[in-house]
Amino acid sequence: MSALGTAETPLRVAIVGAGPSGFYAADHLLKQTDVIAQVDLFDKLPTPFGLVRNGVAPDHQKIKSVTKLFDRVARKEGFRFFGNVELGVDVTVDDLRDHYHAIMYTTGAQTDRRMGIPGEDLAGSYPATEFVAWYNGHPDYRDYEFDLTQERAAIIGVGNVAVDVARILCRTREELMETDIADYALEALSNSNIKEVYLMGRRGPAQAAFTTPEVKELGEMQGCDVFVLPEEAELDDLSKKSLAESSDRATNRKVEIIQSYVDNQPTGKDKSLTLRFLVSPTELFGDDDGKVVGMRIVRNELYATDAGTLRPRSTEHFEEMPMGLVFRSIGYRGVPLPGVPFRESWGVIWNREGRVLDPEADEVLPGEYTAGWIKRGPSGVIGTNKPDAVESVNYMLDDMRAGVLLSPTTPDAGAIEALISQRKPDYFSYADWIKLDELELANGEAQGRPRVKFTSVDEMKAALGR
Repeated sequence: MSALGTAETPLRVAIVGAGPSGFYAADHLLKQTDVIAQVDLFDKLPTPFGLVRNGVAPDHQKIKSVTKLFDRVARKEGFRFFGNVELGVDVTVDDLRDHYHAIMYTTGAQTDRRMGIPGEDLAGSYPATEFVAWYNGHPDYRDYEFDLTQERAAIIGVGNVAVDVARILCRTREELMETDIADYALEALSNSNIKEVYLMGRRGPAQAAFTTPEVKELGEMQGCDVFVLPEEAELDDLSKKSLAESSDRATNRKVEIIQSYVDNQPTGKDKSLTLRFLVSPTELFGDDDGKVVGMRIVRNELYATDAGTLRPRSTEHFEEMPMGLVFRSIGYRGVPLPGVPFRESWGVIWNREGRVLDPEADEVLPGEYTAGWIKRGPSGVIGTNKPDAVESVNYMLDDMRAGVLLSPTTPDAGAIEALISQRKPDYFSYADWIKLDELELANGEAQGRPRVKFTSVDEMKAALGR
């Protein structure tokens, strides 16, 4: 028998999750000059690209251009896409072990962390991930409803996702028409009653997780005034000292932009966005129907830990605000995959530098790997996933050379395709995606928009004539 990774016996790899990490992993595998690999990329959605399609804000089209790289990967020899195929439903981990020498899980972080406060589950209180998926046209979320009849909305968190939500709530219809936002979301947001939006961070301006371009963009919206309270924009002594010692130009610039909003005066625009700092929600209040009508927040102060980081702690100063809509955006969490060891407390797959672990034996599971947010937690931007995926693939290649991968019973490429065709005859190939992509772009061009998305699996099937 010829060596693994040759033309006679190619390295067969299944990657579960067609987001950035999955494509970066596939790219690195298919770039190898001394290893012949065949990569099958699985996703439970019919469409590829994960959060680039379903998570990146629709008004950030430049960020989505990374899909051009992914498209080049998908057109390489040795690559196949099996969309609309869900692990644990249509195929199992055991099925993959029977057909591949290695498996890599790159499913990302699909849900939000909870705030853990009274009233969090009242109607009108939502995870930001659900709202993001809804306005981006994710098929699983297109039928969700958000009460946009309210006039005041709060977003808990000051990361880039929180800023995205704030921006989408505050954009004019004309601005949204220039994006690929889902049609139903465009109509709902165009008819929204939202007038006041509050973006709330538990630490100060210097610790805000959003980037400088993100906060600058807030001040450039056509129909929304942006405000910051003077007392919350002023840096405390610890933050001043930390910034002075670090000489962090990006953070200094971010603070300058935040503080520039202090001088803003109302200009008569339809909406307002107020950035709040050093505050945390402690309770959401509901009416007799179980609907959010208000929130209580506490003023925080910063203190230095033994490690030198600045952390918030509550003071005795509270404030109550009427509020009809609340989105929490305080971090993403991964969700378990059937048959894959999961570290619940961290929200990631059990792994050591990308090699999946059996947590009870504390031993590596041969031939199984992970990359991206489901490996390390939700940190970094899209490009951060590239070196992370490369690291995991390199360990896989090391294990191949050491002869410690899986020993599949049916590694032939046709065998898994036959199995999927039997169990999931309506799976989507990459050729199917190319057709959908062309149709979406054409529909968008007809409306003067980047694209008009198909937002249900049935729509996608109909578009392909199925």
